[in-house]
Amino acid sequence: MLNRTTLARPYARAAFRVARDRSELSRWSESLAIAAAIASDAGARPLLSNPKLSREQVLKLFTDIAGERFDEMVTNFLRVLTTYGRLELLPEISTQFESLRREAEARLRVQVTSAHPLGDDEASRLTERLKARFGLEIDLDVDVDPALIGGAVIRAGDQVIDGSVRGRLERLGRQVAV
Repeated sequence: MLNRTTLARPYARAAFRVARDRSELSRWSESLAIAAAIASDAGARPLLSNPKLSREQVLKLFTDIAGERFDEMVTNFLRVLTTYGRLELLPEISTQFESLRREAEARLRVQVTSAHPLGDDEASRLTERLKARFGLEIDLDVDVDPALIGGAVIRAGDQVIDGSVRGRLERLGRQVAV
């Protein structure tokens, strides 16, 4: 059986093309994030595959929860997913849509795990340095992990920059052990 990433890819691409062609990337991004949250909800998941509910009832669940945040195009997209039994793929579809959007907007999502919270000035300086390094606009997500002792670990795409004290100690330990 195909994995979720493979199954979600054509739906994410189709949603992206529609959103791009209509200049509605931001709105579609928000709508897909809401739909993904609904599909991921522990209370809603069992309803997605409940044989006692019709496709229209499941779709109505989504549209009722989202209210006015889904327009006709998004509702039609969800109707297609409902028809083919693919609503459970919404979290992956949303993730892939965001990747396509960042690529189209020349943006890079960077995950920073720091030993201590970053101040606004530090975050701004880091964002500017990363922007200069990668030549892309940066979407910075910051987490705090005191186990790093000091410094930070930066993940940008498939690159990892480990500037943490813990990382340095581990590298030193491997060198000493050799």
